Amino acid sequence: MTSWKRPAHLFRSKGIPFFLFLGFVTGSLPTVHADRKDERSPLEQVKPRARNLGIPFEGTPGPWNAITDVPGVTVGHVTLHSGTGPLVTGKGPIRTGVTAILPRGQQARPRSVAAVVCQNGNGELTGSHWVNESGLLESPILLTNTDSVGVVRDAVIAWGNRHFPPAPDQEEVFALPVVAETSDAFLNDIAGQHVKPEHVFRALDSAKTGPVAEGNVGGGTGMMTSEWKGGIGTSSRKITLPSGTYTVGVLVQANYGRRGDLRISGVPVGQEIPELMPLFPKVQNPEKRRDGSIIVVLATDVPLLPHQMTRLTRRVAMGLGRNGAVSYNSSGDIFIGFGTSEPQVSATGMQTWQAIANEATDKVFQAAVRATEEAVVNALVAAETMVGANGVTVYALPHDKLRAVLRKYGRLEER
Repeated sequence: MTSWKRPAHLFRSKGIPFFLFLGFVTGSLPTVHADRKDERSPLEQVKPRARNLGIPFEGTPGPWNAITDVPGVTVGHVTLHSGTGPLVTGKGPIRTGVTAILPRGQQARPRSVAAVVCQNGNGELTGSHWVNESGLLESPILLTNTDSVGVVRDAVIAWGNRHFPPAPDQEEVFALPVVAETSDAFLNDIAGQHVKPEHVFRALDSAKTGPVAEGNVGGGTGMMTSEWKGGIGTSSRKITLPSGTYTVGVLVQANYGRRGDLRISGVPVGQEIPELMPLFPKVQNPEKRRDGSIIVVLATDVPLLPHQMTRLTRRVAMGLGRNGAVSYNSSGDIFIGFGTSEPQVSATGMQTWQAIANEATDKVFQAAVRATEEAVVNALVAAETMVGANGVTVYALPHDKLRAVLRKYGRLEER
């Protein structure tokens, strides 16, 4: 382990509360499906996951094989799913939601080493400039659809003000919430902006450790991946270093990729299963539609310095590449990584960081690549066929066909 010190004043926080209260107006709310408490063991998954189907992956996952295997990290979803038939802006059909990732749960104000990496910038992740400038994450991370970034951002500020109110002697309030997006415009009435502050509060307040719901949930409700139904996916890896045993966890909101590019466990699955392409009844030349995006959230308890976190977060792209990702022109491929350790501040105003040496990072990099690869496949496996606005239909990746293709290439672990 190495230690690094720098004057505390170089970081902007200075003990100042992160959040500023903003008022909001709520209207009528659509049907909400929020996750309930899950008391089952890690082996009792709500839906099959990639490993349950016999898909082989390298590395050892944590007990939940989820980002929540990283100590302190919690995840909450609110899913909005209502209406059928033709699109009526402002009314539906609604196929969207919000996902919250809290680095330290609801009781502790986040302040952790962090980095944002943009592989291709056709997307949005608010607060990214200050994350990279300071090397710190001081906000929960929220995932939603493109047109709901603003309301989610404002709601995070209001929620944070309630949970972490300013002390009487604090004069300055600093607010830069981290909210990322992908577009669910084909399945959802995205222009209707159906995500409301109440949904954001519920996602934040319901965030918990343990197994994480995947597929058509939260911010991933209306998302597509490689022209199959996509959405939320997660995975983790345990690693042992000379300084101890650690975890790297990844959560994705997957809404990207073309069918022919998709590879799973090295097998060209997209080329082998060309049928069941999405149906776009009212879209002319659907083959010319723009590519989607992917947001990747990486968490770890490995003690790292900000520049090491940047290096680690860059490895996410290599995990996506294993599944055939190209990062096309119109794809917003943005990654945020954070650690659960934080600098210690002395009475003399110095901050002390503990971090592994650069020479010890190889296993950490490897874990990030492997967890990212599996998280995307978990999103595909968990997602279910969805019919959305105007009858747009996006099919789930058929498990039987997937297993048959992997068996053909000798890549299926028979169970």
